[in-house]
Amino acid sequence: MTITRRDFLSASAAFTLAPVLGERAWGASLPREADVVVIGAGAAGIAAARRVMAANRKVIVLEATARVGGRCLTDATTFEVPFDRGARWMHNPDTNPMIRLARGVGLELVPAPLGQKIRIGRRNARAGEVEELLATLVRANRAIDDASRGKADVSCASALPKDLGDWAATIEFLFGANATGKDLKDVSAIDKSRAQDRSAALACRQGLGTLIAKLGEGLAVSLATPATRISWSGRDVSVETPAGKIAARAAIITASSNVLASGALKFAPDLPKRHLDAAAKLSLGSYDHIALALPGNPLGLARDDVVIEQSKDIKTAFLLANIGASSLCSIDVAGSFGRDLSAQGEPAMIAFAVEWLTKLFGSDVAKAVKKSSATRWNAAPFALGAMSAAMPGGQPSRKILMEPAGSVFFAGEAAHETLWGTVDGAWESGERAAEAALRKIGAIRDPEPAQPARASKKRRRS
Repeated sequence: MTITRRDFLSASAAFTLAPVLGERAWGASLPREADVVVIGAGAAGIAAARRVMAANRKVIVLEATARVGGRCLTDATTFEVPFDRGARWMHNPDTNPMIRLARGVGLELVPAPLGQKIRIGRRNARAGEVEELLATLVRANRAIDDASRGKADVSCASALPKDLGDWAATIEFLFGANATGKDLKDVSAIDKSRAQDRSAALACRQGLGTLIAKLGEGLAVSLATPATRISWSGRDVSVETPAGKIAARAAIITASSNVLASGALKFAPDLPKRHLDAAAKLSLGSYDHIALALPGNPLGLARDDVVIEQSKDIKTAFLLANIGASSLCSIDVAGSFGRDLSAQGEPAMIAFAVEWLTKLFGSDVAKAVKKSSATRWNAAPFALGAMSAAMPGGQPSRKILMEPAGSVFFAGEAAHETLWGTVDGAWESGERAAEAALRKIGAIRDPEPAQPARASKKRRRS
C-alpha cells in the first residue's frame, strides 16, 4: 500500500537541498570595480545578481568553481536522463518565483511522486501498518511542535515520545537525516517547527542545476575565480581574487555556513563574532545521492516510485526509482550514517546501495547495475555539506546571519528563517540581500511615509 505524498511529506517534512554544469567566464580581464560584488554563483548568488542588475547597477559574480549552480548540480551526460546531484525539489508553486522563471525559460516542471511505498523486509507494508506509521508520524511531529513552545529550545530527539515501537528508527530517519541531513539529537525543535510546509514539490525535468545556470545567463559571472580576502567597512568593500582586486560599494556573500565558519574566506577586519558563531550553529548536514542504472527494472517499481523501509537503526536510505521512466535509481543516504559512509569513498557508498536494495528486493540487483555514481558533498571544498539545520538553541542564528556587517550582506538557505534547507529559501534570501544592499548604496529608497493632510484655511481660522 502507498501513502499519499501530502500525508508523507507533511508528516516527515522530507526535503533535500539538491544542485548544473555552466561554461561561462568573464571573457576579458576581470573588472576592477562594481556597485555590488556577489560571492558565489549558486541559487542565492544568481538571484541577488539578477535583482541588482534589474536596478541598473553594475554587478559582478565571483564563483570559485568552474560552473554556475552551487549546490544545484545537474549531470546531463552519465545517465540516460539528467541527474540532479544536489538539490532536487522546488516547493510552494503558488508563491515561488522560481517556478514562473523556469517556465519562462522553457524548462519543464513535473510534480513530485504522489505516493511512497514502505518496505518491511522484502514485502510492502500492509494497510494497517501504513496507518500505524502515519499515526506515529503525527504523534511524533506534535510532540516536537509542543516542545518548541517551551521556555528553552531542546533537541528534536529529546522531544520524541518514548513508545514509538517498531517505527522509532524510521521516524528518526524521516524527521532527522532525510529531512535535515542530521540526526534528531543535533536538530533544534524550534527550527524544525518553524520550517515552512514543503509538501507541494516540483522537479525540473532538465535538472535544477540546468535551471540555475539558465537563470544566470546574461550576468557578469567570473568562474574559477575564488574570493580570497574581503576588506570591508561601513562605506565600501574590496575583494581580492587570484585574477586581481575589485572595489565595490557592497558585497553579498552566499558561501555556505560551513565555509563561513571554516575561516577559508578571509575578512579584514574579521567578521563580528556573532556572525561566525551563528554560522557555526547553522552547520550543514550530510546528504548524498548514490545513483545506479538498473535496466530491466529488477526492483519491479513504477516510474518515480519512492521507497523507504521500516528500519532497525540509522543505516537506512531513501529510494527514488526509475527517475523520469528511465532505469536511473537514486539511493539517498544522510545524517551521521551518511557522513561516515561518504567519508569511506564512492566504492563503499555504491556497495552499501547495492546491499541495501538486495536486502529489500532480492539478489538480482547486484548483477543488474550497469552504471553508478555517488555524490560526496561533505568533501566539496566550496560547500562542505548539504543543507543547514540549526543545533538545539541555534534557531535565532538565522536572523543574526541575515544582519549586514558594514557593507557586507549575507544570503543563502541558512539565512532564511522558514525555508532553510531549500533552493526556494536560497533564492528568496538572495533577492532579500540584494534589496538591502541596493538600499545601502542608495540605489533604491523606501517610500516616504504619508504626511497628514493639511487643515483648510477656514478650519484653521475657526
